[in-house]
Amino acid sequence: MRDLVPDLRAWVAGGRPFALAMVTRTWRSSPRPAGAAMAVNADGEVVGSVSGGCVEGAVYDVAQQVLADGTARGAHYGISGADAFSVGLTCGGELDVTVVRVAPATDPGFAAVLDAIEAGTPVAVATVVAAPDDHGPAVGDRRIVFADKAIGTLGTDRLDDAVTDDARGLLRAGRSEVLHYGPDGQRRPDELEVFVAAFAPRPRMIVFGAIDFARAVARTGGFLGHHVTVCDARPVFATPARFPEADEVVVRWPHAYLQEEVDAGRVEQSTVLTVLTHDPKFDVPLLEVALRSPAGYVGAMGSRRTHAARLSELRERGVTEAELARLYGPIGLDLGSRTPEETAISIAAEVIAARWGGTGRRLSDLDGRIHRDPASKPSLSVP
Repeated sequence: MRDLVPDLRAWVAGGRPFALAMVTRTWRSSPRPAGAAMAVNADGEVVGSVSGGCVEGAVYDVAQQVLADGTARGAHYGISGADAFSVGLTCGGELDVTVVRVAPATDPGFAAVLDAIEAGTPVAVATVVAAPDDHGPAVGDRRIVFADKAIGTLGTDRLDDAVTDDARGLLRAGRSEVLHYGPDGQRRPDELEVFVAAFAPRPRMIVFGAIDFARAVARTGGFLGHHVTVCDARPVFATPARFPEADEVVVRWPHAYLQEEVDAGRVEQSTVLTVLTHDPKFDVPLLEVALRSPAGYVGAMGSRRTHAARLSELRERGVTEAELARLYGPIGLDLGSRTPEETAISIAAEVIAARWGGTGRRLSDLDGRIHRDPASKPSLSVP
């Protein structure tokens, strides 16, 4: 939903009601992940996507119904029977979508969600997507969870407390998920289902080395949704003018800067570190810090000869074999890249493969599922 914020902000500011459709579950080769969203206002304007074009027409019709009567609805789209032809979901996947009506005049909590997403403040939106027919929460009921407070109720204090605790756990993990509860917050596989959409700050990418390849890597990292920092000890090269795509440019000795970031808790499993300097006086002390940090991806540029010498020096400094095994070097996948832009794509491809457990091989040479289960591999970013 992050990419919808500017449009939703304008709708909220104008007091315009809208229907918000969100993917809550996917199976097999679904085009978009859980948390993907699409919104439709009363004038028929549409922003966002839940499937990349496959089922948007059908979801639009549901959204119009929700806008008309205010009743939240869930829908399942798959490849069985007439579905494949009526909604066009021919990719072999299935997905669940829940559509709720948002009325800015009576729902100030949604504005707080937009504020948090824009400010990079962690926030989770817990929405009931399935409920028993008897008394209790209804589909569409919502609780908004921050690190230090929560807005809205799902009916009982115990259920609110359970959902709040679990939502904060998912925020820390950077994961969105459907959770199951009993009527009073018991954690059991009952009919009450709550989808928790977790919105955490953009994952970081730190690019070390203000060289020509770094600009292309910074641009690609931003395109993938990272908050990009370029760091180099040379002020003549590390300037915002040379790296307009970066969110920040830092002039510091790389290993000192990274150690400060690690000590401050600003390097996490979702963090990507790319070392592009291929100069031992920068690389070796920097990689010693990087490989002992929580960063989920550490890659270093250089020839095989440079890399072998780098590994030898790191071993002399006491870096263990287990720590060295975390290093992606030489950085990137074998795409035959030559230009900085092509190299940046090969690095981005390796980061994506590391995130999802991909092989980097051609899909035409493989069998089985195309989209991997995100639960099977620690994620390097926020859904």
